Amino acid sequence: MKTLAFLAVASLAATPALAQKDWNFGDGTTPERWSTVNSAYALCDAGLTQSPIDLGNANAIGNVKVSTNYGQTTGAIALGDEKVQVDFQPGMGMTSGDKAFGLVQVHFHTPAEHAINGERHPLVGHFVHATEGGELGVLGIMFEEGEANGALQSVIDAAGSGNGTAVSFDVNDMLPDDVSVFRYMGSLTTPPCSEGVNWHVSKSTMTASAEQIAALYELLGDSARTVQPLGGRLLVAPE
Repeated sequence: MKTLAFLAVASLAATPALAQKDWNFGDGTTPERWSTVNSAYALCDAGLTQSPIDLGNANAIGNVKVSTNYGQTTGAIALGDEKVQVDFQPGMGMTSGDKAFGLVQVHFHTPAEHAINGERHPLVGHFVHATEGGELGVLGIMFEEGEANGALQSVIDAAGSGNGTAVSFDVNDMLPDDVSVFRYMGSLTTPPCSEGVNWHVSKSTMTASAEQIAALYELLGDSARTVQPLGGRLLVAPE
């Protein structure tokens, strides 16, 4: 599992210069069938604990204790096909229950990948973390159209300058004051779709302007995987 998780982090951080991307997102409603593109992606179609899911299907209620130690930082822009990402230096992180995760990167999807009763927000940021043992934990923050977000604008501006561009912002400015989360075990939402990912998706949302959402959509296009079955998994919704 540690090896799988390490490979998953590596795949999330890979750039086109390091790895040739041979898959694409679809329209968000038709199954992508990535295993037919590359046999290494078999788990994407055969896995039983895949992501994203519809968070409206919660089968338990409870408050999962999540805390972060984010702050002002300087990261590096990483761009690719259907990819806008900021890579971080070690030092920030998230605690979920008794697990401590270090923040690795944040990347974006248009629209949001997780649905709530069939509806998707126009944008999401996935804050990807890893424990010292290589276990992955993701915190998803969804955005709705409204006031512009300053931190998000910093990322958009830096993305316009290309790969490796330094970008400085306070990561807390992308988080709501109340981070009450939906919690379940799932997978990466991109190949190789490795499972064993600790998913946390905030119930509270942030806002981004219509112009910011449009700018990211121009870079990302339709970049949300189809919703996957919950199956027999536990999905805890916040009170």
